[in-house]
Amino acid sequence: MKKTIGISLVTLAVFAIGVYLLIFHSPIHHYFFEKDSPQRLGDFIRSFGAVSPLIFIALQVFQVLFAPIPGEVTGFLGGFIYGNFFGLLYSTIGLAIGSWLAFVFARWVGRPLVERIIKQKTLDRYDYLMAHKGTWIAFLLFLIPGFPKDYLCYLLGLGHMELKTFLIISTAGRFLGTALLTFQGHLAREKNYLVLGIMIGISLLLLGGAYFLRPKLEAAIRRHRDLHHWKASEKQRREKGATRPE
Repeated sequence: MKKTIGISLVTLAVFAIGVYLLIFHSPIHHYFFEKDSPQRLGDFIRSFGAVSPLIFIALQVFQVLFAPIPGEVTGFLGGFIYGNFFGLLYSTIGLAIGSWLAFVFARWVGRPLVERIIKQKTLDRYDYLMAHKGTWIAFLLFLIPGFPKDYLCYLLGLGHMELKTFLIISTAGRFLGTALLTFQGHLAREKNYLVLGIMIGISLLLLGGAYFLRPKLEAAIRRHRDLHHWKASEKQRREKGATRPE
């Protein structure tokens, strides 16, 4: 009970920070969806002085829980404000906390409320991950650039995966993408546009590869799901046959 109350309080605190940004400062699209968004958001976070890392971490938590906020902007921003090491560190902490909260929230409230966050079509598409642990498949999905990882946290929370396993694969799976965004942000701050262009090119290659590999991975997931359903049906049929009176 105490653990549930604690999780609820943390979630509410993160939500309150988001509301604070929306109500008491410029409209949120100025910070996330305009050309000079990183500079504006960076200036805002820096204005908090010594506690700015906590504000940034809270922002990363918030963007995981409320998926419409683009994680690409916040990941880039970490490197832009804090450099490679601390930008990556703060982003990783925020993403880990946000992923944990989304996972536990989904496990706590159950599918009916999660369906208000994730479309039914998406839930049905990845129902195999909810029915089984699917550790390696989940890790690959976290690893793939462009995959909706925030939704994946809620999905896995509805399944049987252990929290410890989830935290390991979600943190490790997000790390590469987070590192690339952080390094790009740092290069932009240093105005090292040549290396920045190379990094962006690498990112585009990874996204292109993920675009072509993703359908194959999802097809593999569907095959595993269908095979499991068939095996479960066969097992039930045999059990019914064995218990049927002669």
